[in-house]
Amino acid sequence: MSNRTMARQVLLFISVLSLSSVHGQVSYSIPEEMAKGSLVGNIAQDLGLDVKRLKSGKARIYTGDSAEYIELNKERGVILIREKIDREALCGQTTPCALHFQIILENPMEFYSITVEITDTNDNVPVFKRNAMTFEISESALTGARFVLERAIDNDVGINGLQSYYLRPTDHFILKPNSKIGSSKNVEMVLQKPLDREEQEHISLTLTALDGGEPQLSGTMQIIITVLDANDNAPVCAEAEYTASISEGAAKGTVLTTISASDADQGPNGRVTYSISNTAEGAAELFEVDEKDGVMRLVGNVDYEKMKHYEIDVQATDQGGHSDACKVIIEVMDTNDNRPAINTMSKTNSISEDATPGTVVTMMNIQDPDSGENGRVQCSMNENIPFAMKSTSNNFFTVVTDGDLDRERDSEYNISVTCSDEGVPSLSSSVTLTLQISDVNDNAPVFERSSYEAYIIENNTPGLSIFTVNARDADWNQNARVSYILEDSSVNGVPVSSYVSVSADSGVIHAVRSFDYEHIKDFQFRVKAQDGGSPPLCSNVTVKIMIHDQNDNAPQVLYPVQTSSSLVAEMVPRSADVGYLVTKVVAVDVDSGQNAWLSYKLQKVTDRALFEVGLQNGEIRTIRQVNDKDAVKQRLTVVVEDNGQPSRSATVNVNVAVADSFPEVLSEFTDFTHDKEYNDNLTFYLVLALAVVSFMFITCLVVIISVKIYRWRQSRVLYHSNLPVIPYYPPRYADTLGTGTLQHVYNYEVCRTTDSRKSDCQFARPCSQNVLIMDPSSTGTMQRMQSEKNILDEPDSPIEQKPPNADWRFTQGQRPGPSGAGGPPEMAMGTGPWPNPPTEAEQLQALMAAANEVSEATATLGPGTMGLSTRYSPQFTLQHVPDYRQNVYIPGSTATLTSNPQQQQQQQMLMQQQMAAQHQALQAQPSEAAAQPEPPKAAQTPASKKKSTKKEKK
Repeated sequence: MSNRTMARQVLLFISVLSLSSVHGQVSYSIPEEMAKGSLVGNIAQDLGLDVKRLKSGKARIYTGDSAEYIELNKERGVILIREKIDREALCGQTTPCALHFQIILENPMEFYSITVEITDTNDNVPVFKRNAMTFEISESALTGARFVLERAIDNDVGINGLQSYYLRPTDHFILKPNSKIGSSKNVEMVLQKPLDREEQEHISLTLTALDGGEPQLSGTMQIIITVLDANDNAPVCAEAEYTASISEGAAKGTVLTTISASDADQGPNGRVTYSISNTAEGAAELFEVDEKDGVMRLVGNVDYEKMKHYEIDVQATDQGGHSDACKVIIEVMDTNDNRPAINTMSKTNSISEDATPGTVVTMMNIQDPDSGENGRVQCSMNENIPFAMKSTSNNFFTVVTDGDLDRERDSEYNISVTCSDEGVPSLSSSVTLTLQISDVNDNAPVFERSSYEAYIIENNTPGLSIFTVNARDADWNQNARVSYILEDSSVNGVPVSSYVSVSADSGVIHAVRSFDYEHIKDFQFRVKAQDGGSPPLCSNVTVKIMIHDQNDNAPQVLYPVQTSSSLVAEMVPRSADVGYLVTKVVAVDVDSGQNAWLSYKLQKVTDRALFEVGLQNGEIRTIRQVNDKDAVKQRLTVVVEDNGQPSRSATVNVNVAVADSFPEVLSEFTDFTHDKEYNDNLTFYLVLALAVVSFMFITCLVVIISVKIYRWRQSRVLYHSNLPVIPYYPPRYADTLGTGTLQHVYNYEVCRTTDSRKSDCQFARPCSQNVLIMDPSSTGTMQRMQSEKNILDEPDSPIEQKPPNADWRFTQGQRPGPSGAGGPPEMAMGTGPWPNPPTEAEQLQALMAAANEVSEATATLGPGTMGLSTRYSPQFTLQHVPDYRQNVYIPGSTATLTSNPQQQQQQQMLMQQQMAAQHQALQAQPSEAAAQPEPPKAAQTPASKKKSTKKEKK
């Protein structure tokens, strides 16, 4: 595609038309066959529009019924090629070739006319209808004889159309010079050298047609010539051009014209035949020429809107191959055969009821392809609607509002538009547009009544539905959705919202509380109805609530006053006459109406009754004379009853004394007070007893819990203690009656458990009040715990005392000596010096034996063992009391604790030596050491004291 054909011209014409809408016309020129998406022009810039306006106005292209070759890019504001355009298919040979369309904008509605001229490009090759032509030429043909050739057809126009021909070879024939391409003359081949049948009977030529495009395109056709004898005259047409006219819609077979040609030859060489040689595309199917007489007839249907005139080449040929050609021009006459076409360019389906007059509803394009009066159109609308039709330009109309709209009056309009042309007879078309009127919130809610009154019985259930208010809104949808709101006000200083509530959706009024007629009899408030429009509209109404009384209060006796502290009695003398006024019962009822009507009567009236009460006034009077049989003290029970349904009542006791003197009355009524005081005292004692029992129960419960907690804590203290307990023989040792019996038995119990809070444990239970405990963290110092006042004095202490054990009594010969043998005779009765202490070997043997027992007990206990109790008794027992003034005796050994620091240091060294020897003895048993864990090192005991100290003590 050359730069010359790519050139485009932009013409911008802007004019201001009616309806205050700006309409402009822009012309572009583009070459055909541009690629899809190619740029045609910047329409926004050329029209002076903003790209945002194209977006907000929903800009679009309107092309009517024609194909859409152009599209609008609103983002860039440019016009692009939508489909590749073939100028020849679009316009044929018509020039200039242009596309006409409109760009429509909304809000407000505007349109612009756009013309895009399609320029030709050299995209079509010259084409011959036939691939070859055959001629029979007599050899007698003279030099200069002409032979008409078929013209090539090039659908391009202008410089790109057919420009020239050339013929090859040129030995006998050349093309006629100065032939004008596109004129009525045909391409002619001229004989320049006589033919000789005997030399060359058949001649083959090539005719080439060239156009003027870049690059240049060509088409070829073969010419086959057969040389004949003796026909030296060619047919001659009577006229070079024939013209004819025909109306569209003419019947088939209509004669258009007759072509005539003559040939000076005689016989077969002078016989002429007619044929159509060249015609526009589609014309061969519409017209035909008679081969013998040259009559041209219509054989198809012509349409003025498709083609207005035709040019047809008719060729006259004799038997010798000579020929002549003439042109037939046929003009098509228009008839009113097309109705106006109503095309809606843009329309609004709905419009607001508050739209101002002159608002554009729709834009229409009216097209009538007929010409002249047949294509001139007038449009009208149905009457009695607030709309009018206006013409903006040729064939463009708008429908606008012509009055005020009211959706509540007419919610929809059917607008009928009728368009008629001016042909004879006139043809018309109509279309109906349905337009919805959208609602505007221009109506406030209206209550069904100007005020409301409702009734409710007191003592109602909170939340009870009392009444329903209803309001209607003439608007539609959200604008007609009514909500009910309780306006803020107060009733007797209390917000009305604490009395009633209003359902926002249904308008149902509910009671928030239970009403009491005796406190409030009626109240009023205002309810507001508000629609859902924006802004919302509202209206108010007054609602009055009347409360009806209910018999919910029993009568109250005002007199006589009933008191519990004193006794009141009315005195009636025995000489009282019939109808004597004793007293009057006064009662009231806070209800109203018949619910407050009271009646009085006596309860348990007998035949010998002395008194009666007035039914209405409550007066108690005598109904007979008082006699001697009547009791001095009399109690009357008066029942006061109201008239409600159901009725309520109250009773009152009236004490009457029938006596003439006060002392007599006093003596009779003292028992009343006595009985009352007795009952009051009885009640007091019962309450007091209940309080004492409850206090004792709580106290016992607290004591039991405290004891349990104390025992539990003591058990944990003993369990976690790692100090070995060494039995100690108290200073109370005495030989009773010379039998040598010890006063207590000393046992040592060990208990191990995984959880002292869940398992029972047995602890050491020595009978002595003194216990010696060795502290393993010290350096052998012996500590003496005095638990006489700390542990044993507590009744719940885990260390309990046991009675003397008789098993500890020894005979005279069994008293222990240095090695456990019997002592000398002088110690038979418990007199004399101490026995000899045991040697160090005996002490070491005793310690090793004790360690072995502990090791075996430890091996017996495995991980997770719940408990174990091992009873340990010392191997060395003594029956002599040591000297407590200087030393402390350690059972099981001959060592004593002295107050001399030097001796204590020597004792500590001796004890460490003994413990080392014990540890070596335990490691000497490999089998036991492998199966048992290493026992903890024993704390230093008093048995490790020096031998020199023992000798000094001895």
